[in-house]
Amino acid sequence: MLTEAGIPHDTLDAGVDDGILLQGRVTPDAWVLALAYLKARAGLARLAASDPTPVLGADTVIDKAGRVIGQPRDHQHAREIIHALRDGSHRVITGVAVVTHDPTVPTATRRALLLDAATVTLGHITDHDIDRYVQSESWRGKAGGYNFSERHAAGWPITCDGDPTTVMGLPMTRLPRWLQTALAP
Repeated sequence: MLTEAGIPHDTLDAGVDDGILLQGRVTPDAWVLALAYLKARAGLARLAASDPTPVLGADTVIDKAGRVIGQPRDHQHAREIIHALRDGSHRVITGVAVVTHDPTVPTATRRALLLDAATVTLGHITDHDIDRYVQSESWRGKAGGYNFSERHAAGWPITCDGDPTTVMGLPMTRLPRWLQTALAP
């Protein structure tokens, strides 16, 4: 999505496995911002303190009636998540963090945080179609076990109230302008 928007970037694996982290007593909004920040900060740690390169981290979770749903762990978990999401709406939240080394203080960093959310409504999907989808492995690595654009194109009864790119992992309607502000000196 960054490439499509003309935003130059490189990618690196921050090495943060958020599947082993526990949310604790924070809201879904605070949790997704914390995950985005942890990923960005881990990426920044790989750069020299004198490197002014900004590092962007992002994460997406689903808030279903106050319960955070991330990526499925396995086939059974994917099946359970999609069953829980069908025939209803859920909030998809994406947090973005940008961190940089502060050039004026060698041990300090600067950070900016962005939060965006959209409501997704998923209609009825038969148990057979869910099983077939889970067997396809397409759920892997996706919050809620689905990719909005892929499932929409596949004919799932799925709609989005808000920015669909937020549901896909980066709020591209807001991100380019926000990055200009977030990275301003």
